[in-house]
Amino acid sequence: MTTPTEVTVPSLARKPRDDEIDVYGLTHVGKVRTENQDHFLLAAVHKRVEVLATNLEQEQQPPAGNQRVAFLAMVADGVGGEEGGADASATALASVMQYVNDSMSCLYERDVTERKFTDALQQCALASHQAIIARGGEESQHGATTLTLFMGVWPAYYLLQLGDSRYYLWREGKLTQVTRDQTLAQELVDRGILSRAQAPHTQFAHVLSSALGAEAAEPVVTRLQAEWANVHLMCSDGLTKHVTDEQIAERIRTMTSAKQVCEQLLQDALDDGGTDNITIIVGRQVPRG
Repeated sequence: MTTPTEVTVPSLARKPRDDEIDVYGLTHVGKVRTENQDHFLLAAVHKRVEVLATNLEQEQQPPAGNQRVAFLAMVADGVGGEEGGADASATALASVMQYVNDSMSCLYERDVTERKFTDALQQCALASHQAIIARGGEESQHGATTLTLFMGVWPAYYLLQLGDSRYYLWREGKLTQVTRDQTLAQELVDRGILSRAQAPHTQFAHVLSSALGAEAAEPVVTRLQAEWANVHLMCSDGLTKHVTDEQIAERIRTMTSAKQVCEQLLQDALDDGGTDNITIIVGRQVPRG
């Protein structure tokens, strides 16, 4: 079986075509909860050129353009099953898409700087935070949500993180959790009070220190270098409560498609109890010549 790291990959100078992106996402209510408060979204952002009128002959006309300039993936998990959590996670995704549509002009700039893009994503998160608070006020309920956002602008990609949904990177046969959980347990690990092994088993494991719509919203933006052989995985904690990093790595190591990995990992989480909503996104680039 061919694994992602064994494929001969093109130069970074060549951006993957749309037909070379293998991506899939799914969500499931789990086996205990009655409501799914997770939401996810996959979107390609295109710059379209459409000729409206001309007297050129057909063969002289410039080709219509529909170039992909960015790829967007998001996972949002309504906090703690509380009232308003589902609405908060849905509002977060809708607000981000509105912001991208209205304000992310830097996507179309050739000389966009890392600082400018980072600032734009920070503002996007804060706009989403305010939208959730405003909506909660209108409906007399105040939900909160995690948000893990992937924005691919070849040959780089950006992560925006709030809460404890996660982004993992598979590169050169190794799985790495890139995002940092914004939880009280993780803060105790950082301060040396808890070990990493102890953290998932404490009462603070899923107490968020930052989330959209919560008292504290502290978005963290990270820039990484894209690689053709990368495999990306995003998920809510409904997966990682039941499936270890080692299990995730093995599923990716033997993957044949993004859809297959998502479905296998979902079943793994359900088989172990499925105590929470489960959302998974997997994506990779597959060279096609």
